[in-house]
Amino acid sequence: MNIPRPEYPRPQFVRENWMNLNGKWQFSFDEPRFDREIIVPFAYQSQLSGIGVTERHDVVWYRRGIRLPEDWREKTVLLHFGAVDYSCDVWVNETHVGRHEGGHVDFTLEITRALRPGENTVTVRASDVLSDLTLPRGKQYWQAEPRGIFYTPTTGIWQTVWMERVERDHILRVDITPDLDRREAAFDYVLSGEGLELEIELAFQGKLVAKERTASLRAGGRAVLALDKERLGEDNFISACAWSPEKPRLFDVTYRLYRGQTLVDTVSSYFGLRKISVEDGIILLNNYPYYQKLLLDQGYWPDSLLTAPTDEAFVTDIRYAKAMGFNGVRKHQKAEDPRFLYHADRLGLLVWGEAPNAYEYSPDYVRRFTGEWMELIRRDYNHPCIVAWTPLNESWGVESINTDPRQAHHSRALVELTKSLDATRLVMSNDGWEQTVPDVLGIHDYEAQKPLLEKRYASLESVLRFRPAGRRLFAEGSGYAGQPVMVTECGGIAYHADQGGWGYTAAGSEQEFLNAYYQVVSAFLESPVVQGFCYTQLSDVQQEQNGLLTFDRKPKANCETIRAINEGRWHPET
Repeated sequence: MNIPRPEYPRPQFVRENWMNLNGKWQFSFDEPRFDREIIVPFAYQSQLSGIGVTERHDVVWYRRGIRLPEDWREKTVLLHFGAVDYSCDVWVNETHVGRHEGGHVDFTLEITRALRPGENTVTVRASDVLSDLTLPRGKQYWQAEPRGIFYTPTTGIWQTVWMERVERDHILRVDITPDLDRREAAFDYVLSGEGLELEIELAFQGKLVAKERTASLRAGGRAVLALDKERLGEDNFISACAWSPEKPRLFDVTYRLYRGQTLVDTVSSYFGLRKISVEDGIILLNNYPYYQKLLLDQGYWPDSLLTAPTDEAFVTDIRYAKAMGFNGVRKHQKAEDPRFLYHADRLGLLVWGEAPNAYEYSPDYVRRFTGEWMELIRRDYNHPCIVAWTPLNESWGVESINTDPRQAHHSRALVELTKSLDATRLVMSNDGWEQTVPDVLGIHDYEAQKPLLEKRYASLESVLRFRPAGRRLFAEGSGYAGQPVMVTECGGIAYHADQGGWGYTAAGSEQEFLNAYYQVVSAFLESPVVQGFCYTQLSDVQQEQNGLLTFDRKPKANCETIRAINEGRWHPET
């Protein structure tokens, strides 16, 4: 059979010697009987898995055989999982090679010593206890049938499984921090051993713009490469080479690792020279004011749920968003596949990275969530498309943030923790309401009448009086400190809704829908306070049918008209 999702799964860190393990695996519920087959990387609840049942099973088992290529013998072999929801144990042959907790991020196991000549067997036990509401799960519903804003859950493997051959000496990771103002980029690298030399080569549009080879006495270090200003155009530097949705320019990176004169590892990567900042209460992109027009993007598909059915499905979503005049998405309650971020990087789309939240607060929740959030930031740090991090949404998991000091401290701590790992992006605290110390005041407002929205967003004073969903904008003990204002959820107009489908408001025809969309968006565009909005949402998801696209990605209304509304060029017929 053809391998599903055959593309290289980690486009920010590419090696040539790898093997995709997607496809048919033996599978069973509850116990390791292996009496079924499943198509990885699709969860058993999805149709593309070949199973497609939604009955609840807290434990699932996978098994498949592998045969290594001859040139992989006596090499180091890494086994990668894109994501397994929620925790899992992995065996190679009879050897337990590792355990991972956290259902939305990748992990890697070094399996060399467990391998043997000829056939080998990989076995995975995944556990996802849906009744445990302290588990970060996002929009995955814990009841039998999806309803409201919650959808069919995902259990087990749901992103690509793959293996990679490396030498004993190899590059483990590199964090790239571009500095637009200094015209340079810093590379923080981690290596598998000491006494190695790392060469970093940068190219832009086919031209070499920087190269450095540095010796590392320790298993890691930092190299700062100044960009060749003459080749990049010093007189017009930002317009010549900065990354933006309008001009998504990327620098190509090649890493070469040497032990002495022997080349032991080669990795390809890229970065974008991009700066997001706030000055005097204004959001800037590359030092210029930038109005963000975002779509809420849940990242679900009809036959595959959280897993994109194909790599091209990511491209389709991005192209539709841009065709309708949006310059970004807020990935909602999902840590999206790195392939989506890669396409957003190269096609030009801002992304707000967001964590899947839990629903109940406890010390176990704090441990689980904090660990996975740190892994997510680590995984996605190098993507220029990401301009903001959103750890919490609408007080999910911190419902008592106004009365329980622990929960308020948790919100504040997440902001500071995030900035300690990434000082280059904006950080929200608890998007929507009851915020603590956000970089942007994000407000969720599903009002549909333009006169009411105009009055609410006429001034900063009127904004700060608003109580979305009856909640205060800031949590007890916190207050406004000059942040830019964005309406980070709005709209939600249902059109072409099936029986049982819903939206926050509804329209009965395309013209009625366009008029209603205009009412919402034009109010924000004309506001002297609002610096961006996030419309709910890109596509329908199961029973929630307020998307601009249907669940199977067909436009509900003319994309060019929606673009014209977003650009202030369209008005309703009178």
